[in-house]
Amino acid sequence: MKTTINCNGTLIDLQSPKVMGILNLTPDSFFDGGSYTEEHAALTQVEKMLRDGAAFIDVGGYSSKPNAAFVSEEEELQRVVHFIQKIKKEFPEAILSVDTFRAKVAFESVQHGAAMVNDIAAGGLDDQMMATVAQLQVPYIMMHMKGTPQTMQSFTQYDDIIKEMLFYFSEKINEARAIGINDLIIDPGFGFSKTLEQNFQVMQQLELFQMTELPLLSGISRKSMIYKTLNTDALHSLNGTTTLNTISLMKGAKILRVHDVKEAVECITLYNQIQS
Repeated sequence: MKTTINCNGTLIDLQSPKVMGILNLTPDSFFDGGSYTEEHAALTQVEKMLRDGAAFIDVGGYSSKPNAAFVSEEEELQRVVHFIQKIKKEFPEAILSVDTFRAKVAFESVQHGAAMVNDIAAGGLDDQMMATVAQLQVPYIMMHMKGTPQTMQSFTQYDDIIKEMLFYFSEKINEARAIGINDLIIDPGFGFSKTLEQNFQVMQQLELFQMTELPLLSGISRKSMIYKTLNTDALHSLNGTTTLNTISLMKGAKILRVHDVKEAVECITLYNQIQS
């Protein structure tokens, strides 16, 4: 399996798993919506995540929670590009990922300092996305989802969810390779187009996605699959997140996408100790 990705000339080796810290610039994200819409708060959070050991910071301007409000391309661009410029000025060494399904937002973000594109739709919501990523020659995270953030929870019918997801990824990988994208990462999309039971079925069989021979990203931080199972809320689901992050690592995840960087880095440190 290829474990190195090229981020603006910096080779990142995912043989030892890495943490991606989440920076939501949205007023309505499910956990920390509105917390980082002000510049000072956002930069303070980035500084904390980098200090705690984040290898990547994932900057997003469009909430993808179920039934999220629609955001225009112009508004998403304004939110994301401004903050990417500010972060790169303040923390020039930071490796930034842009969380978007729009080719134009991806292009502008990379022009202003992002080094990776994280697409919840794997090109499915913008037919120019893969061509744009190929042109930019940046790593591309492809997530499994059906529909849109507004409709995805009505697309949870599967005959065999794992088989169908593997087929989805094989098609997306072929498409990306054919167009010239070199560095690919796959994300099973916990919480996207999946019921609570299906999320746990995917977690139970997560190691099967290693068949793609691509690095695997696990993004389960504080999601409803945790807090609904534990009869709590997102605020009180850090312990559950740590548990599932650890299971993800044991099943082959190479990137943990999280709100709480320090705790995820500790998971990886302990996991690495076991492996060595």
